[in-house]
Amino acid sequence: MPAADAGSNKGFAYALGAFAIWGLILPIYMKLLDHVSPFEIVAHRILWAIPVAMLILWWQGVLGTVWRHFANVRTVALAALAATLISVNWGTYVYAIVSGQALDAALGYYINPLVNILLGAIVLGERPNRPQSFAIGLATVAVVILTVRAGGLPWISLTLAFSFGVYGLLRKMVPVGASEGFFLEVMILALPSAVVLVAMAGESRFLHDGVETALLIGTGPLTAIPLILFATGARLLHYSTIGVLQYMVPTLLFLGAIFLFGEPFDIWQLVAFGFIWAALALYTFALFQKGRAARRALRPQGL
Repeated sequence: MPAADAGSNKGFAYALGAFAIWGLILPIYMKLLDHVSPFEIVAHRILWAIPVAMLILWWQGVLGTVWRHFANVRTVALAALAATLISVNWGTYVYAIVSGQALDAALGYYINPLVNILLGAIVLGERPNRPQSFAIGLATVAVVILTVRAGGLPWISLTLAFSFGVYGLLRKMVPVGASEGFFLEVMILALPSAVVLVAMAGESRFLHDGVETALLIGTGPLTAIPLILFATGARLLHYSTIGVLQYMVPTLLFLGAIFLFGEPFDIWQLVAFGFIWAALALYTFALFQKGRAARRALRPQGL
């Protein structure tokens, strides 16, 4: 087997592992904790991710040098903003799962790539092409349909999409690697998380219920491991491939919400999701079109 094919196969395995955890295993895991406050779940998720992140940094040989980033005020400020956004994203996601609104979470992660295009245009001046603009329009129609149906904005979907979109922009501005950046974020969130757990100590069954204690501790590895799998897979695969594979997460979440969690799904939701799926088909088409154009530009002339 050629080395490039072996690398691609490993990349697929890593990426698929990450997306399977995010789209299927994590929702089922969170559903087991649906009697626990989302605030407590997120706080435990952050605190128990710290030792896992440290172990990963030690394995990568950078644990001794990661601390220097805390001396850079700009890096810490950007990481703090990113940490705030990802904690909002995690909290909204957990709330959606434990409150029986996983379909809204799936919609948010379907919308996210289109939100990234919109944010790129607004913040970075990246002008979307015609298919991308049309895709954003279709997604807007879907949001309007759901707003009229529910009598209010689908705030869970929009919060997930925009918090993760802005988080992605900020992460590009933080001059550290994926593992180091994740460590900075959970360390920054450690003190607020500890405060939350102290404040909720009276109603928590942590350390009083063996199963619940084990599940809450397990949220740490379940947070860190897919991030590392994704980062490893992304280095071995083309960006366009990752862009298409990421649809696994909301698709698994969508199927799980209907067939595992039994959430209701009416005709108007189907119409709205139809608009989203059409928008994503256009987005994918534009992504591959851009990739082909880039490859043609790099191809030697006359061959």
